[in-house]
Amino acid sequence: MILTIVLVVLTSLLYFLYKKKKNLEKQVLNSDISSEKNIKTKTSSLSKEQLESFKKHKLKAAKPMLWISMVSMAMVFAGLTSGYIVRRAEGNWLYFDIPYSFYISTILIIFSSIFLIIAKGKLKNNESKNSFFLTLLTLIFGFGFLIYQFLGWENLKDINVYFTGPTSNASGSFFYVITFLHLLHLIGGLISLIIVLFKIQKNKYSPENMLGFELSSIFWHFLGILWLYLFIFLLYIR
Repeated sequence: MILTIVLVVLTSLLYFLYKKKKNLEKQVLNSDISSEKNIKTKTSSLSKEQLESFKKHKLKAAKPMLWISMVSMAMVFAGLTSGYIVRRAEGNWLYFDIPYSFYISTILIIFSSIFLIIAKGKLKNNESKNSFFLTLLTLIFGFGFLIYQFLGWENLKDINVYFTGPTSNASGSFFYVITFLHLLHLIGGLISLIIVLFKIQKNKYSPENMLGFELSSIFWHFLGILWLYLFIFLLYIR
């Protein structure tokens, strides 16, 4: 019953975020069109090649911006794990076994990244159908990761590890915060994969033009690597 409620809530949340993202993309697109019109008006003497070069430079800027945002995320989690170590050294620290649900979710996110790597190769070879199928598998395994994270939190409650309350402990609170924040970022990754799937289906990508796929892929692999770091950290520093 709890799992069904979680799936309904998450599906609604993903749909809401997807619609919001699409509206933002439309606003940005309209803004870009307006800007390009102004540029064309002011620079009517520019050649078509120069305008195409301008667009390419604009697209190339997306990748550095993604890397900057990922570095910022990494710094947040570095701060959290540092705080974890400092608080642990102060004492009154509860030791508990990590539920097996988190082991399963770790396996799922590893395989999801493998599928996405293969999907990228297929897309480069102009095999859109195979790329779509493999990206869909990535998305399914991503949702599997999400579900098992929720199951893991339920398992923690079963062994009396709570986020807050009279029987809570700092170790449990840190565990909840770290895993929850990662899951929030992963939901963003799931939304980007959904958008990529729609674009693959509509043949928006080609071997020469797959920047959107690459950006989504880089972010997803980052989330996978980040989780592996967090899982190993939480597993061995208890």
